[in-house]
Formats: sequence, structure tokens, C-alpha cells
Amino acid sequence: MVEQLDLREKGGVRGGVQQTSDRRLFMQLLAFHGVSDPSPLVEVLEASGIEGVLYEDVNDPRGVALLTWSDDPSFFIDTVRPICNEDPFFELDFKPDYTMLGRTYALGHEPNLEDWLMNRSRVAVTDPDWPWAVWYPLRRKGEFNSLPHEDQTAILREHGTIGHSFGTAGYAKDVRLACFGIDKDDNDFVIGLIGQELHPLSACVQAMRKTRQTSSLMEKMGPFFVGRAIWQKANPETAA
Repeated sequence: MVEQLDLREKGGVRGGVQQTSDRRLFMQLLAFHGVSDPSPLVEVLEASGIEGVLYEDVNDPRGVALLTWSDDPSFFIDTVRPICNEDPFFELDFKPDYTMLGRTYALGHEPNLEDWLMNRSRVAVTDPDWPWAVWYPLRRKGEFNSLPHEDQTAILREHGTIGHSFGTAGYAKDVRLACFGIDKDDNDFVIGLIGQELHPLSACVQAMRKTRQTSSLMEKMGPFFVGRAIWQKANPETAA
């Protein structure tokens, strides 16, 4: 008898029952060069009615990046693609090396699974008081996957403790997305660090370098996109 696969996301126990969901949020970052005035881009995005964030690239004086999301990946083909193939985006030079695509996921202990999967990330990136962002993909070495579960848990706990400390102190919010076959460079994850200022985000990356995961078990990180939001849009029910 063939065992039936269960691909649902699983959260913590609520009301005596483990939470499950077959919904998840896909998020995509697209980068462009050749922007002298971002105002026409903002006008087009605002008129489109989509949720998203437009960043000015701190490392490219004519660069921007567009972050969008949906629980239906067809959104990137049916909605985002046409926007990018019409002026003023069509006039820009596309920078494919900075394209990032991932999906929200659960670890099994989230107290509110639906909020974790569908709302937490989009609320973080559209907070007008937190405009700075550092986005980067990463891929672990294959040997991480062969470690015993207990060792993996300890390594991830060390990494997570640092991120939690920055979040508790009000320095950074994190967006964690799984890739695994849906981006062009075979990355495992996409990470977004969101902050009120840039320095704490750099300090968070620096602190993470000391963990076993980053110092010994990381195959590749980056490229890094660093920007500040000039346009943010979320539906009212998800912006609070």
C-alpha cells in the first residue's frame, strides 16, 4: 500500500488539535536598473491595485527592486509579468541575478498557523516605520541534511536565538521563505531582514556569521539586495 503524502503546513496544537493548512504565501523580488525617477513606477503600481513594495537600491544609484506576493504562484505570470512588460518597467534593464522567489513555511510549533503563513511576512515588509531591507538567498551544504535530527535542531536553535534576540530588541523583523526547486540557482531559502535603520540589519548578519550553520555548513549566501522602501501597499485587513 502506497503511503499518502501530506504536504500541508503544520503548526502548534490549538484547542487540542494540531493546526494544518494547505495555504502559503509566495513572495518574489525582481530587480531593475536604469531608473532616474521612480515616480512613474510608483504611479503604475498604485494604479494596478496589487500589494507590494518598491525599494530604491542603496548600492545602485539607478536601481530599484519590486517585491510582490500571492498565495497563487500564477499571480507572478498573470499579473506581475504584464506589469513588467509594459512601460515604465519595460524600459528598464532587468537584473536576473537578484531575482528571489520563495514560499512561507511552518516549523510545527506556530501558535497561529494561518497568521504565520499568510500575514506575518506581508505585514512586516509594508510597515512604513520599517523601510530598510536586506534580502538574500542561501544554500546549505549537503552534509547538513545528513546530520542527525538532534544536531540539526541544535544548529537551527543557535541560529534562531540570534534572530529572535534582534526581533525582541526591536532591531529587525525577519521574513523566512523556502525555495527548494523554485528558484534558478537551487537555493534552499530566501531571507529578508526588515528594519527601521540599516545598521542593525548589518549587525544581525554579522552575528549570524559566528553560528555553526553559517561558518561551517553554508554553501553559498547572496547576492545581497539592500534597499529602502519608497512605496508599500497592503490590504487594510493585513496591514494592522
